[in-house]
Amino acid sequence: MIMNAICPLAQIPVRIDPSDKSEMVTQVLFGETFNIQEEKGNWLLIQTHVDTYEGWIDRKQAHIVTPEFIEKTKSSTTHVVAEKTLVCYCKNDSTFILLGKGCHLPLLANNTFHLGEKVYTTTGKGKAIPKKFNASKIAETAMDYLNTPYLWGGRSIMGIDCSGLVQVVYHMRGLDLPRDAAQQAVYGDAIDFIDEAMPGDLAFFDNLSGEIIHVGIIIGPGKILHASGQVRIDNIDHNGIYNVEKGSYTHSLRILKRL
Repeated sequence: MIMNAICPLAQIPVRIDPSDKSEMVTQVLFGETFNIQEEKGNWLLIQTHVDTYEGWIDRKQAHIVTPEFIEKTKSSTTHVVAEKTLVCYCKNDSTFILLGKGCHLPLLANNTFHLGEKVYTTTGKGKAIPKKFNASKIAETAMDYLNTPYLWGGRSIMGIDCSGLVQVVYHMRGLDLPRDAAQQAVYGDAIDFIDEAMPGDLAFFDNLSGEIIHVGIIIGPGKILHASGQVRIDNIDHNGIYNVEKGSYTHSLRILKRL
């Protein structure tokens, strides 16, 4: 029988292979749930519920939950951390955990939620994910990640990659997207000209082989927010992203999409 689990830490790395030396391909954020597909020594092969991504995590970083708990979270309003950071205190042992933007607060009620036997209270309010996608708030939500360090496979306010940024921001506004940029590019309607792009639209970029390798969020006329070294704002035109500091184009525009 496939077991279900939840992330009990601010974020945990998901790796290609069952080894601490293996490449991190994504992260699971606090309160996100997943299936355990396989066990190998100290490692678990998991499949995340938010995007069906598979990879290996350290078994010490998983908290097993019941199928009833999973069903309850699916049928309840999902709350996430809307501030850059949020302190949650554990009533059981007087410890606290610092959660970043986008972390889930499972079954939150009156600023309180449970994780197994542990009872947490929050210093701020969680924000309910809207049931209907609202593109007008995408740029505003994304701006909170400005200056977050780039981290391959990252999905958190402490480190994030380009497609992780897009996925988490869109999730908080009510639309779930796949994990990787090439997968995300399949969604939405194409926009013919950069001048027609609106805040919240996505821009995808390719390499010399024509493979989509980068994505960013349009935040205004001729401006894009994306993760490259850090989450930053650069100029964009029909050629691609122009970095004023370098005085050159850094990414070649492939397609613009509106979701």
